[in-house]
Amino acid sequence: MNFDFSEEQKLLRTTARDYLEDRAPLGLARSVLESEAAMSRELWAGAAEMGWLGAVIPEEWGGAGFGHGELALIAEELGRALAPIPFGTSATVADAILLAGTEEQKRRLLTGFATGDRIGTLALAERRGVVRPESVRATQGRDGTLSGTKIGAPDGAAANLALVLARDDAGALVLALAELDDGSRTAEESIDPSRPTARLSFDGTPAEPLGTGEQDAWTLLRRLLDRAAVVQSFEQLGTAQRAFDLTREQVLDRYAFGRPIGSFQAIKHRMADLYASLEIARSNCYYAAWALTNDDPGLPLAACTARVAATEACNEASAEMVQLFGGAGFTWELDCHLFYRRAQNLALALGPIGEWRDRLVDCLDTGSAPGAGLRTEPPAAAG
Repeated sequence: MNFDFSEEQKLLRTTARDYLEDRAPLGLARSVLESEAAMSRELWAGAAEMGWLGAVIPEEWGGAGFGHGELALIAEELGRALAPIPFGTSATVADAILLAGTEEQKRRLLTGFATGDRIGTLALAERRGVVRPESVRATQGRDGTLSGTKIGAPDGAAANLALVLARDDAGALVLALAELDDGSRTAEESIDPSRPTARLSFDGTPAEPLGTGEQDAWTLLRRLLDRAAVVQSFEQLGTAQRAFDLTREQVLDRYAFGRPIGSFQAIKHRMADLYASLEIARSNCYYAAWALTNDDPGLPLAACTARVAATEACNEASAEMVQLFGGAGFTWELDCHLFYRRAQNLALALGPIGEWRDRLVDCLDTGSAPGAGLRTEPPAAAG
């Protein structure tokens, strides 16, 4: 059994890296962070031209027809570049339509995702804490309209289509698709303004059920989040690897007492720990990508493991980057804080690591995906 990627997939990754090194230097993330923009429109258009936005969308609906393995590798390179675009979140909404949408919804909506005209977000939480079935208050009436408020929608400031967890008139949970406009979304203050979350307000907003509306919405949501976790884990892996690489260059170039600080045993130990954490995350991400690509029954466990390992690696690499760059690492001028911000943003986008650890334990105990709640707290405001 081979969990590695094919030569064609590796070539796609190399092409993506070359493109992003030319079009998305770290200064691009900084420029979006320091502006009022919700994303880089130029990079988003470029990603559409490269076929990345339609990686898993079939060619009949304007996509590239690749697969989830290719989607994961693209996400890794975007994470490495700290790309200020809503790639993973929007891909999750497109994946939801592919997985559960009607043929009419696929025909009508997926082409827009492939071209970049449609940008998706997840609207799940209505308050800080754990999202559980009993905590959902937003409603979708028989008249096809949606009412309620959602907070912490990842990349919601840039989105124009939301996948909303709500209730129908009978009280049953539903997943609904709702169009967004400038009046229905408000950017939230968060630690990473280059990927801002949003508060979404619905007041008689037109909406339609995802698919026929006959699926168990909670089970479908858990399945979608498992798939999303794999892609986002690769984005975290790319961010962690770039932070590690830059930190390694720093400790080899920075001298103290006539020697590179990387030659000191204490620094060696910290770098070795980072490397081990990074490789553990990589192996778990690769297995999760294999499970997703092959629709393996072990995907829930693999997704939880990859999510936990990648979050830990990304958090550790970004925090140590700030420390090992010394006093300058805390300054606005250096890029260390960009990595720290992105790591914290990604750590919360699908629910924090504590919830995924609990799911991981439940998966190990039961051998199946648990029905645990999902905590979806918006990232804290930057100090």
